[in-house]
Amino acid sequence: MNIINRLASAARSLGALLVQPAFAHCDTEDGPAVQDGHRALETGNVNYALKWVFLEGEREVRAAYDAAQASRAGGQAATADRHFLETLVRVHRQGEGAGYEGIKPTGTELPPEVAAADAALETGTIDPLRGLIAEDRWDELEKRFNIALGKKDFDIDDLTAARDYVAAYVSYFKYAEGEDEHHHHGGHDHGHHH
Repeated sequence: MNIINRLASAARSLGALLVQPAFAHCDTEDGPAVQDGHRALETGNVNYALKWVFLEGEREVRAAYDAAQASRAGGQAATADRHFLETLVRVHRQGEGAGYEGIKPTGTELPPEVAAADAALETGTIDPLRGLIAEDRWDELEKRFNIALGKKDFDIDDLTAARDYVAAYVSYFKYAEGEDEHHHHGGHDHGHHH
């Protein structure tokens, strides 16, 4: 490996470390991926979880889900449920090119932009983000918010639509968190993903 390749590799590694905090939302116990993992277990519909993973990761998540459901039937749910949730979040992050250090506990402090971005989608108005995002970023933020909001009411049994929503959701969150670079999710370039 020549010096240029080594420097490029070191720069990519450093960049991944610097970018990593922006991925905090999806790897918390309170985050949407984990909450949807719980919803999948409770409803018996794995699609709540699968919408968070790229197509290539689906088999691994589905296997962990099936094991968790089988363990629930046998009264041994806790360990298998946890393994499923850990697998879901790890594979989700892997699909974004992010590292995984486990699911952070309930109450993990998140940047105010993240909490406001969630509140905005929940209420259907971008107002909670006012004053938290620089004015020069506002037009693009509104655009991404409106795209995510427009895709929010998908049919959970339509994984293509569900994953499309997650891609829009991630793009919006990444921008709210201050990230602008494009990367892949779901095996397709959707722009900006969480």
